Amino acid sequence: MAEEKESEENISALHKKITDAFQLFDYDSNNTVNVREIGTIMYSLGCFPSQADIREFTAKVGEDFSGVVHLDKFLPAMTKVLLENRFPPIPRSKLLQAFKVLDKDQKGYLKPEELTKYMMEKAEPFTQEEMDEMLTAHTHQKDNVIHYEKLIDKLTADQNM
Repeated sequence: MAEEKESEENISALHKKITDAFQLFDYDSNNTVNVREIGTIMYSLGCFPSQADIREFTAKVGEDFSGVVHLDKFLPAMTKVLLENRFPPIPRSKLLQAFKVLDKDQKGYLKPEELTKYMMEKAEPFTQEEMDEMLTAHTHQKDNVIHYEKLIDKLTADQNM
C-alpha cells in the first residue's frame, strides 16, 4: 500500500512538472502549444532528444494540422518518456572530448565562426537564429571566443545536482 501511494505521488509530481513546463509555452492559456516549442519543453524537462526524435515524438502526440499540440496528448506521452529515462543527457566527459577534437590546437576555446561552422554544417544543423542566441549567451565579450569548458559546465549544471 505504501509503495502504491508513493508511486501515485511521484506520478502526480511528474505530471505537475510536465504541465508547468508546457504551460510556460501555452501563450493563449488554452492547453495547447505551437509544435515548434515541443523540443524546448523536452529540453527543459531534462531530455535531450535529437531533432528526429522530436519529430517522431510530436507525431505521436498528435500534432494536429493547425500546428499545435494539446496538453492532454502531450502529458501521458511525456510522462512515459520521463519514466523510461529516454533521451538522457550526454555526459560531460563526452562533450569535453568532442570539443577537444574540434579544438585542434588545444587552446581551450573556439572562435564564434568556428563553432558556427561546426554547428551549422554537421549532423543536425542549427539554424542561424539558434546560433545567434547561443553565441550571444556564451561568447566571452572581451576575447570574442567561446571557452568550451565553461559552456559545458552551463550545459551540464542540472546533471550534477
